[in-house]
Amino acid sequence: MKVNVEKHFQVSAFFTFFLIHSSQTGVGILNFQNQVIKGAEQDAWISLIITGVITHIILYIIFKLLDEENNDLVAAHHYCFGKTMGNILSVLAMIYFWLASLTVLRAYIEVIQIWVYPTIKTWQLCFVFGLTFYYLIKSGFRTLTGFSFWGVVLPSFLFFLIYFPMKHTNYIYLLPAFSHSLSELFLSSKAYSLLFLGFEWIVMYYPFIRRNSNSKNISKWAYFGNLYTIIVYLIVTLISFLYFNQEVLQHLPWATLMMVKIVHFSFLERFEYAFIFIWLLVVISPICISLWACTRIIKRTFSIPPKASLKLLLLAEMIAAISLQEFKSIDHLINLTSNVGIGFVYVYLPLLLIIKLIKNNFVKNRLNKV
Repeated sequence: MKVNVEKHFQVSAFFTFFLIHSSQTGVGILNFQNQVIKGAEQDAWISLIITGVITHIILYIIFKLLDEENNDLVAAHHYCFGKTMGNILSVLAMIYFWLASLTVLRAYIEVIQIWVYPTIKTWQLCFVFGLTFYYLIKSGFRTLTGFSFWGVVLPSFLFFLIYFPMKHTNYIYLLPAFSHSLSELFLSSKAYSLLFLGFEWIVMYYPFIRRNSNSKNISKWAYFGNLYTIIVYLIVTLISFLYFNQEVLQHLPWATLMMVKIVHFSFLERFEYAFIFIWLLVVISPICISLWACTRIIKRTFSIPPKASLKLLLLAEMIAAISLQEFKSIDHLINLTSNVGIGFVYVYLPLLLIIKLIKNNFVKNRLNKV
């Protein structure tokens, strides 16, 4: 069940770099530190590298799973399990994609309500964001790719801000190094896994990437995108560990924003406000691309036009976001999405590739007998 996409709807393979990195970067970078230190503490940066390498391997698995005949997740499901069971599994994947979009949206609204506008209502932000997301997703995948590009390029200038916390770092906070067991390192790796989720949406937008004679060009840019994500998170992790000691980090829910808070310019007193609103460019990509992937799955399985399904998906997401008012319920949503995402990406996708290889071998043997 191959997907054929006309060339004027496709994007260059070069943009895979931006699609992968922008999908992996969201609200999590603002408050991940107090979670990742629970296992490996000051050695958690090693866990980050482990998670990045594993993600590279999963990307390789995804590109082995997708081929010329089965070039998206729905096609792979149909090939491995048949149409009925394949559609059921695709719908389950769609629910996970929808949960991922909801999680990023509600987490970002929480940031705005805590740091900028404590009295603003959730429904007001949902209404504004909902209209924005509908316009962007309705405009098509090429528009989302453009936002992914600017969502990577423009916020990258914010990394010059590390100069301010660097003036107050203490290298003693990283000692003793290499003092934790493998089990502790993998415990922190699990916490880091949530930050890397999002790259798996390539299983739906892969047909929209223009392939030349050499399809390895796409995988190359995908690996570079994941590598850039590793570098970004590694820089933020190390600066955080050098700026705060472990006791402080354990009780600090917004470590990245606390570092940004010390940035001061003569013309701007509260720079963290500007930082939070600039970060909207970053969170737009994971929210919109995941919802776009949901509309693709619905179109491929039920032949429902994307514009119709998008309205229902957005309405359901806004209602769910408004209903999540307490911080505990938001944390439960984040934990649920994290566990489902880790299971889907690091367990199910490798298992799906194994099933596909077995099916390929079975089909090949049957053809040889004929």
